[in-house]
Amino acid sequence: MKKVAVLIEDNYQVLEVWYPYLRLREEGIETVLVGTGTKKEYKSKEGYPAAEEISIKDARVNNFDAVVIPGGYAPDILRRYKEITDFVKDMHTKGKLVAAICHAGWVLASSGILKGKQATCFSAIKDDVINAGAKYVDREVVVDGNLITSRNPYDLPAFSREIIKFLKKG
Repeated sequence: MKKVAVLIEDNYQVLEVWYPYLRLREEGIETVLVGTGTKKEYKSKEGYPAAEEISIKDARVNNFDAVVIPGGYAPDILRRYKEITDFVKDMHTKGKLVAAICHAGWVLASSGILKGKQATCFSAIKDDVINAGAKYVDREVVVDGNLITSRNPYDLPAFSREIIKFLKKG
């Protein structure tokens, strides 16, 4: 069974956590909410709770096939943790799937994995993604090797479809 880490922190975008989390489970893929370890429960921008199932301090790259990084303002908090950026970078380096939507491009930039990649993101952080070395493309989903990116909640069907396609082929 494939196993996916879904990164969470306060101020996450509720749909960008729960849509892929539940959609992947529907496909028989194990999903795990991985937090920064600062608390047991994180709140969405609207206050919806997400309970940490494992702390990033205990997450091992070898135990996961993919990492999904949701947006909202949580990525601005997530990228402050070296354990998070190291985890994302190591997943990418080992050829495992890294999927980021909306403001999650901030985590990709801080992880140093965008250089030479095609990627998309929420329009407000387009300059950050470009400055991190990516070629920005304004599409609902962009797949570049083991990197999948999308722009916003409206792109979640295409985003999740590509994640599932990647995991089922490998």
